[in-house]
Amino acid sequence: MALRAVYTDLDGTLYGKAGSLFRDAEGNFSLLQSRALEACHRAGVEVVIMSGRREAQVMADARVMGQSSYIYEAGCGVNIDFEPTLLIGDWEAREDGDPTPAQRMLDLGIPDLLLEYFGHQLEWHDPWHTDRHLSHLMRGKVDVGEANALLAERGFEDVRFLDNGAIGRRVEAVEGPAHAYHLVPGGASKAKGVAYHVQARGYDPESCIGVGDSLEDLDVAGAVGRFFMVANGPKRDGAMGEALSRFGNVTVTEGEMGDGFYEAVISTLAERG
Repeated sequence: MALRAVYTDLDGTLYGKAGSLFRDAEGNFSLLQSRALEACHRAGVEVVIMSGRREAQVMADARVMGQSSYIYEAGCGVNIDFEPTLLIGDWEAREDGDPTPAQRMLDLGIPDLLLEYFGHQLEWHDPWHTDRHLSHLMRGKVDVGEANALLAERGFEDVRFLDNGAIGRRVEAVEGPAHAYHLVPGGASKAKGVAYHVQARGYDPESCIGVGDSLEDLDVAGAVGRFFMVANGPKRDGAMGEALSRFGNVTVTEGEMGDGFYEAVISTLAERG
């Protein structure tokens, strides 16, 4: 079956060191990512970026790449041909002037609950945590299962605390690589965003692949025919090994970051003619 779409994470996946499209994992200049994007264009394959970043950031990146669809704030929203759809359930504002979901979570004290509970192990992902409308962004090293159990215990079952992978920014109280965490409303996820886009476009899931580096990205494997985990994902996250076994359609690439993205795209195009 011909490849129709590639769903890819940005930081740590399509992007290399320091979040650059033109750097590899070591910071050396590389054109592999852009060559993979060119190969997709030539083959008529849609590339959809999925990120925890704010919409304005993701929209700008999609525009630079010539793409008209993107998934933002860790799956809270999907934009297809400049038509936005929110996937946050009852958290969507009903009238103009209503507080945003991010503000409502602040008003309910949900971020403060997590920050107080985990202490120095969790902090705001400064400066990227500001100006967010649908979700919140933190960093540190905590147990996601424990965080979600705490939220449920306090009556916040309709929010998720998710792990979006290792980051380069150090956290003083954390040993080893810190992780980026998103607090999202309405059970939002990248996997749901991908599934929505697949259905909206009328694609067969088997004709689509996903590429990522985090536990949150890995769940996209359930919405596509094949998923590629770039090598830096399991290399930097010891919990990844066990998680990978949950899916039978996951391949770990030999290359890291953009090299892994190139490997995923080119190998799939070669296999499918």
